[in-house]
Amino acid sequence: MPETLDLPVIDPAEIARVGFVDQLVDPSLDLFEEIERLKREKNAVLLAHYYQEGDIQDIADYIGDSLGLAREAEKTDADIIVFAGVHFMAETAKILNPTKTVLLPDLHAGCSLADSCPPDAFAAFRAEHPDHIVISYINCSAAIKAQTDIICTSSNAEHIVRQIPADQPIIFAPDRNLGRWLIKETGRDMVLWQGACIVHEIFSEQELVRLKVRHPNAPVLAHPECEEAVLRHADHVGSTSSIRRFAAESNAEAFIVATESGILHQMQKDNPGKTFIAAPPDNGCACNDCPHMKLNTLEKLYLCMKHEAPELHMDEQIRLAALKPIERMLEMSEGVS
Repeated sequence: MPETLDLPVIDPAEIARVGFVDQLVDPSLDLFEEIERLKREKNAVLLAHYYQEGDIQDIADYIGDSLGLAREAEKTDADIIVFAGVHFMAETAKILNPTKTVLLPDLHAGCSLADSCPPDAFAAFRAEHPDHIVISYINCSAAIKAQTDIICTSSNAEHIVRQIPADQPIIFAPDRNLGRWLIKETGRDMVLWQGACIVHEIFSEQELVRLKVRHPNAPVLAHPECEEAVLRHADHVGSTSSIRRFAAESNAEAFIVATESGILHQMQKDNPGKTFIAAPPDNGCACNDCPHMKLNTLEKLYLCMKHEAPELHMDEQIRLAALKPIERMLEMSEGVS
């Protein structure tokens, strides 16, 4: 008979506060099978962002960018929403589904961009521009959404900005790089909050140019959160879904991709005969992973579903205030994919 594993006792209070550690899982378990079983038994849906590790993407019920995930969260009839992403994404699911249980495998899975926009400082910033409408990128906290008029994603941001009357001043938050790109694309003058994503700011223009020299026929695909110095070399700028779609529709055989490396997993599955090269960061490291996204693991996901913790809770006043700009986004995004 196999030996009995002496696993540590799990403290429910600690689980609810921060989540799990991988070492608590019996290594003999088939986690793919166990997660599928738990989804069936608990009527749970697993939503995953493109930046999650490949195993989590493969077990997810839906994989997408922020716009797609918001749409899926809005229409699901599951009792439990398990969000394999970061904190603001799980918050969005809870904002749209106040009566459902929303779980996040690791409550420490935050977002550098969201953290770069503290609510009190942003409230003071807004007060300096009282006649401005506020458009906020979905990569922000619920407290920032509650101070916002319209939420956008990288998929629909240009579409939404173009719908605002030309004489209406705009504050765009929190990502300055996405804001600069929108100004260039739409011709609208906007006041920008100076936030940024650590992953997308770390790409090196110099290294990218060297990579282009080595792969002259490879189009460069970049996310608009990248700095302008990188975007100027891009053949296509778009959201993760847009980048994925461009690669599938292109006749090119190789691509240089300037966004978080998790997207390469789906791109390779979509196009097994094509080559995808991750754009190099400017830090001497061979990786360009989001450290927050990668806090979620298959083991934490299994334990999260098994114990239905950690669960995301939200102040109802903030939830209601944050719901309005999300609903406006969804209404204004008809036809955007």
